[in-house]
Amino acid sequence: MLWEERFHPLRREWVIVAAHRQERPWSGEVVRESTQPVAPYVADCYLCPGNTRVSGQRNAAYDGVFVFDNDHPCVSPLAPRELSSESGILRARRAEGVARVVCYTPRHDLSLGELDTASIEALFRTWQDQYRELAARPEVEHVLVFENRGEVVGVSNPHPHCQIYATNFVFKTIEIEAQACASHARETGRSLLSDVIRAELEDGRRILYQGNAAVAFVPYFARYAYETFVAPKEPHQSIAELSPVELADLACALKDVLVRYDNLWQTAFPYVLVLHQAPADGAHHPGFHFHIQIHPPLRRPNLRKYLAGPEVGGGGFLADTSPEEKAAELRALSTQHYRER
Repeated sequence: MLWEERFHPLRREWVIVAAHRQERPWSGEVVRESTQPVAPYVADCYLCPGNTRVSGQRNAAYDGVFVFDNDHPCVSPLAPRELSSESGILRARRAEGVARVVCYTPRHDLSLGELDTASIEALFRTWQDQYRELAARPEVEHVLVFENRGEVVGVSNPHPHCQIYATNFVFKTIEIEAQACASHARETGRSLLSDVIRAELEDGRRILYQGNAAVAFVPYFARYAYETFVAPKEPHQSIAELSPVELADLACALKDVLVRYDNLWQTAFPYVLVLHQAPADGAHHPGFHFHIQIHPPLRRPNLRKYLAGPEVGGGGFLADTSPEEKAAELRALSTQHYRER
């Protein structure tokens, strides 16, 4: 595919697709993931059961999902009341909120994709509980749940975990997405992502998983190679609204995708996984459709997608791969994890 722009309706921007650039010569940095075997328990891991963290707090001897307040939070209820500037061209405001860590399992050597679907469902229920508690706080405007996996995206601890930021502001991507969804709902009476899902199902080439209640696909407007959306078929404002049946199928869809990722290059596939939930400001956000977005940073084995001139300087995204080709690669893979064979 040569020199095409595709519209990303959730971000309200155009993505340049130039897949032939994937084969251009490369003599820059390559990514090397560790190949050392990992033990089920690591004595100096601050996330393993019973270990002491940098704060001096000791983890519970947990045997399932474990949640604690982040020892190095990016937002806090202790944010200063007095700020350097609250008016004029140079302004500041409080970064108030709660930051938490969610450990998926006591096993240091497993990943989210290696958990069984029952364990993933248990994690989803924890996310639901956390959302309900944090969104009910009067100061919280948004609950952001995300997982960074792999050294290439800056993870300092490989123990399987995610983070939750409950903040007194709405992150920009969600703010734009909520506006796009509301505009589409006013114009059509429908959910924007529901229309995207319908179009993807009709096309079929980029679908990775389809169940009765959930779907996973490489979007037509993907920015990253192997980027994937995982979503319930019915629109909801947040994960808290999903029924047990929807959670079960969403767990199957997410596991399907993550296993395909690892099987692609027979390695621990890095990614950034984010739950896209409507702002928790007490308002209903028309047309918003909860879903999970997964952004893998690698476009080839050991080769990262760098954000450079077009992205950082120009504010537009240049995709070096074709969504159809990347979806075809993932569709061809086994859904049994290579480490279980």
